[in-house]
Amino acid sequence: MADHEESSSSAVESMMEKVTEKFHDHDSSSSSSSDSDDDKVKASSSAAKSKIYRLFGREKPVHKTLGGGKPADVFLWRNKKISGGVLGVATVIWVLFELLEYHLLTLICHCFILSLALLFLWSNATTFINKSPPRIPEVYIPEGPVLQFASALRIEINQAFACLRDIASGKDLKKFLAVIAGLWVVSIMGSWCNFLTLFYIAFVLLHTVPVLYEKYEDQVDSFAEKAMIELKKQYAVFDARVLSKIPRGPLKDKKKA
Repeated sequence: MADHEESSSSAVESMMEKVTEKFHDHDSSSSSSSDSDDDKVKASSSAAKSKIYRLFGREKPVHKTLGGGKPADVFLWRNKKISGGVLGVATVIWVLFELLEYHLLTLICHCFILSLALLFLWSNATTFINKSPPRIPEVYIPEGPVLQFASALRIEINQAFACLRDIASGKDLKKFLAVIAGLWVVSIMGSWCNFLTLFYIAFVLLHTVPVLYEKYEDQVDSFAEKAMIELKKQYAVFDARVLSKIPRGPLKDKKKA
């Protein structure tokens, strides 16, 4: 009788173990399937994101595209006080030189006169109030930042020359026409205003266009995609009607004797 009860209890335990194993297997399979589904969803979402059109073929965020660091923070108004101060100083300079017709050399001389007069009066006034004269700090330009700026400027100029050489070589007709059109637009703008005003306009655009583009990025990219499709259609028509009819000299392969 005891043997029968032990055998029945062992049979029940074995059945319970099988049932729990089935539940564990089902949970593991469901979790693995859910993980695989999540991976598929993530992959599909990343693929969809990669297919989204970005202006000028941009793949990095706007902050990284502008070079990152403090200049990008200023252009994107990460610190509103600094960005507003920089834009305010540029506005004051433009008002002084453009609207009030102030000259650079005159401004520099007036600033030196004012600073030297204040320091002279301050130094002599301390003798009447029995105080030690103020210590004028030594001002000098360090060599390291100047060399870094010159090196960075040299690299940018060399890259610009290389880009112009590549455009002038005639390898990419679209790029050549785009550069010609851009220079023509800049020349028209230069006839409307002088260099300082043009520089100030570019400076204001740098402080407004990137931050607005970052805010309305999806809408701008969608509109730019439609515009690029239309431009490609118009270029194809222009190529078929005009560029394809331009006579070109035959290319003959010179064989060495």
